[in-house]
Order: sequence, then C-alpha cells, then structure tokens
Amino acid sequence: MSHFSIAGLQLSLPMGDNLATLEQKTRATCQRFPWVDMVVFSELAIYGASLKYAEPIGGETEQRLIKLAQEQSIWLVSGSYYTQDDNGTSNTLVVISPEGQVIARYQKMYPFLPYEQQVENGDQFVTFDIPNVGRFGVSICYDMWIPETIRALACMGAEVIIHPTMTGTIDREIECCIARANAITNQCFMVDINGCGPLGNGQSIVVGPEGDVLYQAGETEQVIPIELDVSRVKRVRERGTLGLGQPLKSFRDHPIAFPQYQEPSVYLNTLGELKLPPANI
Repeated sequence: MSHFSIAGLQLSLPMGDNLATLEQKTRATCQRFPWVDMVVFSELAIYGASLKYAEPIGGETEQRLIKLAQEQSIWLVSGSYYTQDDNGTSNTLVVISPEGQVIARYQKMYPFLPYEQQVENGDQFVTFDIPNVGRFGVSICYDMWIPETIRALACMGAEVIIHPTMTGTIDREIECCIARANAITNQCFMVDINGCGPLGNGQSIVVGPEGDVLYQAGETEQVIPIELDVSRVKRVRERGTLGLGQPLKSFRDHPIAFPQYQEPSVYLNTLGELKLPPANI
C-alpha cells in the first residue's frame, strides 16, 4: 500500500503564540478528512518569526505536538519553530509518528540570510521511512533555493519531500517554479506548504514526480488534503520522466567531478559579502 494522504494547513495566523489554534485546526481537519495520514504546518506557524519564543529541544511545544499526534493518530510535521541548545538558536522542524514518537528533528540548513539573523544553520540532511509507504525527506523554505539540498535527499532515497515555508514576498511565484524544478530533476513529490495572512502569501503547491502540479492554492486560508501514490516515484525513476529522461541515473553514472565541490570558486569569491542591499544612490 503506497497511497498516503497529506493535509497541508495554509493558515492565516498572527505573529505570536498560535499553538492552540493549530491544535484546533488539526483536530477539525482530522474530523472532516478522517482518511488523512499526515498533517503539515507551514514554517514558523507556531510562534511566528520572533526569537523570543525559542525553547529547548524537547520542551513544552514538542510535548504538546506529541500529544496531538497521538490523539489524532496521525503523522505530524510541525512546520518549524525556533529552538535553543548549546550551539545557539535553530529553525527546527519535528516529525512525530501516530504513536507519539519523535521520528526526526531537522534544523534549517540555509537560514534566509541576511534577513534571518541570529539563527544557526543545521548541517544534517534528514529522511525518515513510513512503513509500507516510502521514504520522506524534509526541507525548510530557503533550503530549496540551493538545489544540492533536494538532490542530497533524493540520493538518500527520499521519494516525498515535505517542505514548509513562510514566504510573504514577491518571489513566491518564483518559489513555485523552484518547487516544480526540484520535483522534475529529482523525480519526487514536493509538498510545499506556505502560510498566508501575516505569515505568508499562500500559493502552497504539491507537485508530482514528473513536474505535474497536483494542486496549487490561492492566497487565502485553506486546508489542502491530497492523496499521493508514492509508488509513482519508483516507476518514474525506473522508466524516465514521461518515459524519457532518467536524471538520477545519469547523475549516478557520469564520472564527472564537479569543480564547484573540489575547490573554492574564484568567481563566487568576487560576489561580495552576503548582506542587505544598500539604498539606491
């Protein structure tokens, strides 16, 4: 059985403590769509982008999410929230099983610099297996702008990428293009869930392994329940996209050593400091 149902919550939430609202919305979603296997929040949906809500890993927020997953018997992907440990503050995503086990924690690898200040970058790629369904990978917002991140998850066997984001800017349409491109070049599902209202401009998108848009939301609040046939990924990777290109096999079989990974790029070092653009002069 490789069919798996995911509900993305594209919600209009204020900056601040939204945990009780997310608990209520999750319960309502599971009541209306009892066939849903997983619920996904958007990036920073729980508390917004304020670092003042950062808490230790395994703290009260995680415990409440564990209880919610158990209560509703669902896989729960927390979106993300800020956590603190000895290394500093991280933008952290938690995956919880229907039994209430923390299956994975992922720390955003590419904080949105120079805007997401005082947030440490993670350095671990994360995948997890859902029995009798397939392998899932997780990624957060700006991570997917670095195509190597999604390729790494695909090379680890990920067939579905869960990708919460918080984008309220003019580049959201571009991000939808990137989501499609990542699905196409890695022959995987991309489940890209954005917030709306104060925490984003919506347009969440779910893309199939041949680049087909399974659903794209508008800019207002909505619940996005959709069933994926994860077995499609294996077939597309074996036969090729539309029966044509097999990019993962080509990547595997070509002996080239990419120069950008062998030594520092002289050109990239000419691009200047990663900082806010200056005012027009």
